[in-house]
Amino acid sequence: MRKGIFISTAAAAAALTMTAASVAPATAASEEFLAHGPNGVTISIATVNGSGCPPETVAIALSAGHDAFTVTYSKYLAQAGGASAPTDARKNCQINMIVHVPPGFTYAISSTDYRGYAGLQKGANATQLASYYFHGDPRPRQYSHSLSGPYKMSWKTTDKPDVSQLVYKPCDEERSLNINTEVRVDLGTSDPAKVSFIAVDSADSTIKTTYHFAWKRCP
Repeated sequence: MRKGIFISTAAAAAALTMTAASVAPATAASEEFLAHGPNGVTISIATVNGSGCPPETVAIALSAGHDAFTVTYSKYLAQAGGASAPTDARKNCQINMIVHVPPGFTYAISSTDYRGYAGLQKGANATQLASYYFHGDPRPRQYSHSLSGPYKMSWKTTDKPDVSQLVYKPCDEERSLNINTEVRVDLGTSDPAKVSFIAVDSADSTIKTTYHFAWKRCP
């Protein structure tokens, strides 16, 4: 039985693959990171669209120190095989959120932890993709992780760009944050009569996607 998936330099060679789009970082306000976010930070969902996140199935919460926020899904699952419909093999979700930042501060997404559960037959594989960007910025961060069967347990992946590649929200501008995610299942050489799936959901709100902030003061 395999252990839970965690993206790291060592683990990538064993079970996962990761790709990241090369993007130029926005102008850094300062090289000094803040330990926590400033007072007055708020976050809310503007729109949610996608086959993996029907209405009322996504919740968002800001951490007490304003250093991260979590997204929880309750209907985010892709599957193939058995009686599954062809459209079940790919699910996606696009969230547009408003992060209110007090004047004089800016932020970037420094890392993201994704979690879920997968049940893959031998020969099947699953892919988890994600990208996020500020409205009006054509430079999305893009990541892809893969998982191969046989597999039946929780999984975890982490996206962590180099500090020099962090993309910051333009200072003193209201820019919404867009998050796009996707999960896919490919039966490969597995028995098509048997179901394989990957889930990013949680019935008890214990499985969450966590986005970590990097905060700086504007010049």
